[in-house]
Amino acid sequence: MKRITKAILPVAGFGTRVLPATKAVPKEMLTIVDRPALQYVVDEAVEAGIEHFIFVTARGKGSIEDYFDSAYELEDTLQRKGKTEIYDSLKAKQPLEGTMSFIRQQQAKGLGHAVWCARDIIGDDPFAVLLPDVLIQSKTSCLAQMVEAYHEVGGNIIAVDEVPEDRVSSYGVIKPKAGEDFKSKRIVAMDGMVEKPAVNEAPSNLKITGRYILQPELMGLLKDQAAGAGGEIQLTDAMARLMTTQDFHAFAYEGQDYDCGSKLGYFEAVMAYARRHPEIGKDVCNMISQSASQG
Repeated sequence: MKRITKAILPVAGFGTRVLPATKAVPKEMLTIVDRPALQYVVDEAVEAGIEHFIFVTARGKGSIEDYFDSAYELEDTLQRKGKTEIYDSLKAKQPLEGTMSFIRQQQAKGLGHAVWCARDIIGDDPFAVLLPDVLIQSKTSCLAQMVEAYHEVGGNIIAVDEVPEDRVSSYGVIKPKAGEDFKSKRIVAMDGMVEKPAVNEAPSNLKITGRYILQPELMGLLKDQAAGAGGEIQLTDAMARLMTTQDFHAFAYEGQDYDCGSKLGYFEAVMAYARRHPEIGKDVCNMISQSASQG
């Protein structure tokens, strides 16, 4: 079983749900307290042992590359002014040379196409996919939990989370194999996925959360995958095809996810991360309490 050392982060989307901010700032670079949302996703992957990050970008996303690059003028100024603590925190987050690749998705053909754009770098290795507009707050990073599950069962792993049954029509949900459930274990075999099913037709209330561990054979299927929902090449369609020949498991991670691609989800994420911030968390909790008491 090969280790999971490569991760694809699709960052080519327009961020239409959080316009007008994303006219000028990529949605992945919107700030959550004191750092871009994308930094939290990268940190999650680093904790899981990821060694090479593949960013699938598009026109207007240059600030993502700049963010992960060194900034000599800023660093020199911080050093000369004796702001060593800030300097050290910046350097600690700077990736090693050669550990990040940036490739272009010239046309918005969907998530499946974005993943396929990374095929040459992935090669014959299993890989992770992390959707950067989903943040997951947890004691142990979600992807690290998934890697542990992967070492136990192998194959392909999809992170899932329970949602109220009356809301399943808003998500893609998984279909567990007959007799499989999460009552006694966190990993269950699955044999299908359904995108936004009707409430009375949903095979489960387990939504797909935006974290995947996938085998390289998926790339061959994405190469000729026909357009699906919305006229786009859907990752879930190719996974469904791969499911006929390879094992897929759903993994119920421990943690809370936030959809930063929506205005409300972004606001929830800011509040959640601010409350746990080591410097301002206590003051933030006090502010929220005072605001609630004032109505």
